[in-house]
Amino acid sequence: MNSRLQYVELNDGRFIPGLGFGTYKPPEVPNSKTTEATKIAIEAGYRHIDCAYAYQVEEEVGLAVRSKIADGTVKREDIFCTSKLWCTFHRPELVQSSLERSLKKFHFDYVDLYLIHYPFSMKVNENGKTIYDHVDLCAVWEAMEKCKDAGLAKSIGVSNFNRRQLEMILNKPGLKYKPVCNQVECHVYHNQRKLLDFCKSKNIVLVAYGALGTQRDKQWVDQSSPVLLDDPVLGALAKKHKRSPALIALRYQLQRGVVVLAQSLKENEIKENIQVERRAVGMWVLYMCASLKLVRILLGPVNISSMSSACKISDFWFWAGDVAQVVTRSPGMHGALGSILSTT
Repeated sequence: MNSRLQYVELNDGRFIPGLGFGTYKPPEVPNSKTTEATKIAIEAGYRHIDCAYAYQVEEEVGLAVRSKIADGTVKREDIFCTSKLWCTFHRPELVQSSLERSLKKFHFDYVDLYLIHYPFSMKVNENGKTIYDHVDLCAVWEAMEKCKDAGLAKSIGVSNFNRRQLEMILNKPGLKYKPVCNQVECHVYHNQRKLLDFCKSKNIVLVAYGALGTQRDKQWVDQSSPVLLDDPVLGALAKKHKRSPALIALRYQLQRGVVVLAQSLKENEIKENIQVERRAVGMWVLYMCASLKLVRILLGPVNISSMSSACKISDFWFWAGDVAQVVTRSPGMHGALGSILSTT
């Protein structure tokens, strides 16, 4: 392990770097930019690389990692690489082949962490339309356990799960491996306090994406939501501590015991964000960050209006935490907030 980095122990005995580099990008950005950015991140000291089948950049991330291995910057075992199982591959017979497909794109023998990306399933019907599919999450998890047993994934976990969905897995008869983590939207505007407390009680690490407010991608981000890094409280804290608002937002997560992902395609931001590892902030700074308004920034990926009317609304509680955001979409619209529902 790199002694300069903060690591968090997982419940399977392995360790995950506390700061990760996110590789999602807007679709209009060329994939080659991901390769360049990932190389810069590794050179800057990042060892945790977060990816997913749905990001469509596994090949580019793999190329970047292999190039840094080839030039002697890192060894494969130095890199902690995450990928995620997409919703159309939840049927148990598809899970391992989906991971193998990702490994082929990476040109890796294994991923360090494999996650169920969302706690709902989809399939493509005979008309080529993506529709809801009823698949037991516990059956999906059993297939994930087999991937770990096969050595294709060193650790397995979940993403975008709420407490109820986590309990479904944890209480499954014959559970072999607990999820090591739950990766969710988490930032100073939505700090996931209740979910974090629950995860800690079960020895499950919370991993935060969207920690800097994302890239304002219209496909995923509510354009009416405030720009997180423009928040005046963050700005004042950053000025007092002679840091950027991004570093305050990232440090807030690390000191709460949250593994945090930082995403950027800009070299200066990539190099700046890793400086979060170097200096802690006082408790009053954490208090000020925790007191900021509750706002969800991200929209959901599902066109609920196209789903079967037989589906229960609870099936779409895929946004983990204190509130669940349900998104409806229609032609010509990137997404509109449908309703806010309690998940308690």
